[in-house]
Amino acid sequence: MPVSIHRLFLAGCTLACMLTTAVAEDATTKAPAEPSQMVSIFNGEDLSGWDGDPRLWSVKDGVIHGETTKETPANGNTFLIWQDGGTKDFELRLSFRCTAANNSGIQYRSRHITDGKPRNPWVMRGYQHEIRNENKLPNVAGFIYDEGGRRGRICLVGQKATWDADGKHVDDTPLIDAEGFAKLFRLNDWNDVVIIAEGNRIRHYMNGTLTLDFTDEHPELALREGKLALQLHAGKPMWVEFKDIRIQEK
Repeated sequence: MPVSIHRLFLAGCTLACMLTTAVAEDATTKAPAEPSQMVSIFNGEDLSGWDGDPRLWSVKDGVIHGETTKETPANGNTFLIWQDGGTKDFELRLSFRCTAANNSGIQYRSRHITDGKPRNPWVMRGYQHEIRNENKLPNVAGFIYDEGGRRGRICLVGQKATWDADGKHVDDTPLIDAEGFAKLFRLNDWNDVVIIAEGNRIRHYMNGTLTLDFTDEHPELALREGKLALQLHAGKPMWVEFKDIRIQEK
């Protein structure tokens, strides 16, 4: 083979390998296609199948609307709890938007705490997908928070991490960086969330992109099943809205 043709051949092979790698990486960082078995769990008209503080939760313009004010505050963090199913192995999809004044969350694999809470019977403990109207890491929507637990911010946006008996271990290469998230997140607008939990592995996607990949191997603190709920945070007045809520329990 002449030298010039050989060089062209090698260059072509190199380009093909680069394109193949790029496609493979894209496939692992993009949200999978929505399964056909997803079930809508909000009817767009009322809160049938959900339970929460009626002073704070309502349906407005076809979406779930939660709001606290100075005149009507939350008595501690309070939740709108889905009554008709659970979150063991599942895929959840929804859209949210909220004010920047405070934060909210999507609670899953969580326990409903009822003992000793007469002023707020809607208390949850467990994994939470953080919701915020901010785009500057690390205080952004999508990290896993241990609501009512001991581990705080379990896994941050951008991290691929494992938590075992010896603590948290994070891969060196982030899934998304600060610039990437700032471009990805839609301030003051609707954002699309996908949460996939299979066994002890949890993945969060924001607007179609993988932002977090977490494996919980802690022998005592890892959660395998529980309830789904939406949060209103205590403190500063705030509002949050959710729509297009659908789930596939696996």
